[in-house]
Formats: sequence, structure tokens, C-alpha cells
Amino acid sequence: MTAHAAGQPADEPEAWFCEPDEWRWSEGELIVRVQPDTDFWQRTHYGFRRDNGHLLGWRLAQDFSIELIAHSEPRAQYDQAGLMVRASPDCWLKASIEYEPQGHSRLGSVVTNAGYSDWATQDVPNTMREVAWRVRRSGGDFFVDWRPVGDTDWKQLRIARLAEAGAGAEVLVGAYACAPQGPGFVARFREIRIERPEL
Repeated sequence: MTAHAAGQPADEPEAWFCEPDEWRWSEGELIVRVQPDTDFWQRTHYGFRRDNGHLLGWRLAQDFSIELIAHSEPRAQYDQAGLMVRASPDCWLKASIEYEPQGHSRLGSVVTNAGYSDWATQDVPNTMREVAWRVRRSGGDFFVDWRPVGDTDWKQLRIARLAEAGAGAEVLVGAYACAPQGPGFVARFREIRIERPEL
């Protein structure tokens, strides 16, 4: 797959972090072949540091609201695709479904500050393949919302602060995916919308 302009959002994303070998826009969808051994995690519990997942986004220093629908066809434990806000390797948040082949998958979020990640989760069926995500920034606060595709009401998942992303600090925000343990998988993102206040 190669990148081309067809189907991109009107407000074109500005930067890849760890661009995958294969990705493209097609009929309004961003399609990413997620590479194996990719992840975003810092130290907590497991001890390791991984900062090589895929993220395509916008660099923003003001308040914003971004939403998208993330769809994945997971193949291994922890395969994930969703929304991410990144200030630095030691300071970021992500929200996604992390796939579990046995039992329930985990709908959740990770917030990383000072190089340590947390993980807040709730169980969802491991057959769930897509979710609508929204992240809103208000000054130094970030609101993470989700809803099942087809529903109209957003459900609050989390409110958080990022130590390196106070009011006016630039962050990279957009669609992310990673495959920590398996051979990789295909992630699809659609209905990507971003709103910024009038300056």
C-alpha cells in the first residue's frame, strides 16, 4: 500500500510518528497494516519501555476535539487501535480496545506521566471490532469519551492531565495502532473529525 490523497480529512494530518511500511487512504478510510513488535508503554509493572507504535496526527497547541471510528481485525493479544495524544515519550495518553483472544477484551485508556504508564480498563466482548472515540482538550485537561458505533450518546471514560501538556503546550493527536505480541494486523480509521476554536 502507498499513501495518496483520496479520502483524507479536509484538515489533513500533519505528521507520522513511527510511520508503518504500508498504509493508505481509501474511500474515506485510513488503512494501516500494523507492524509486529510495536507498542506504547512505559515501565509500570512490566518494567519495559516501548515507544514505537504508529501514530498519524495533528500538532496542536490549543483546545480541540477529535473523534474517529477505529476498526481492527486483531490476530493476537493486546492488538489495539484508537486515539492518542502525545507530548513526549514520557508523557501521553491513548484509548482503544485491547484484544484478548480468551475471555473479555479491554476497553480502556493509558495515561503516562514522568515515564510511568497506568492502565484503566473495563471488559467488553472480544468480538467487538470497532468503537467511536473522542478526546477533548480544555486547557490542561483531557476528556476521553467513547460510544458503540450506531449509538449517539458519548460515554465518559476518563478525565486526565498530562504533566508536559499544560494549556498552550503542543501535542501530537490522532489515530494510533500497535501490535505488541503478534504478527501484526490491519486497522481502519474512518469519520475522522477535528474541531479547533476560532482564533
